[in-house]
Amino acid sequence: TPATAAPAAGAAAAVPRQASTVQQISVMVGRAEDLAYVEEELNSLLRQRHRIAPGAEDDFAVRNIAEIVSTRTQTTRLMSLLLGAVASISLIVGGIGIMNIMLVSVTERIREIGLRMAVGAGPKEIQAQFLAEAMLISLGGGFIGIALGVGGALLASKFGALPVMLDAKVVLMATGFSVATGLFFGFYPARKAARLDPIEALRHQG
Repeated sequence: TPATAAPAAGAAAAVPRQASTVQQISVMVGRAEDLAYVEEELNSLLRQRHRIAPGAEDDFAVRNIAEIVSTRTQTTRLMSLLLGAVASISLIVGGIGIMNIMLVSVTERIREIGLRMAVGAGPKEIQAQFLAEAMLISLGGGFIGIALGVGGALLASKFGALPVMLDAKVVLMATGFSVATGLFFGFYPARKAARLDPIEALRHQG
């Protein structure tokens, strides 16, 4: 059977017989569309050469490289989905923590908020202040996480067998998610602070 070297697709037939026989044959096809036909012909030819009776099990295995690649792709996609789910849960938990911290901060600083309003600060300025604080908290946690991730990747590349490549786009995306998490979960505490009555805030005993 003529074989042409091409990166499009391939099939390998493993022949686990005696030690003195051929253990593996690699066959390349020129077009991916011919892969199924070549695989079928290989099965027929090997059954004929091995004198396997109709209905009997094969004593060889024909592996389709395209199927192996597809299986690995599906496994990689599944792992990406699982990691994405873990990351989403982590963002939600971290965001709830930020919101609780900011709510406690608003409660402890009611008099400060009232004093700022008394000297001319409007609801927008109060809301912007607490949103900025929530964003800084989230961004600080994001920077710590990025530093740990980059350090772990470099250690894995140095002591592990697989190479690790750092992508600046991923780092920027992580930073953006940190900012977005702080803004999203910090909006309610900031809005609560902006809606305080200045007179009642000044009367509050902290």
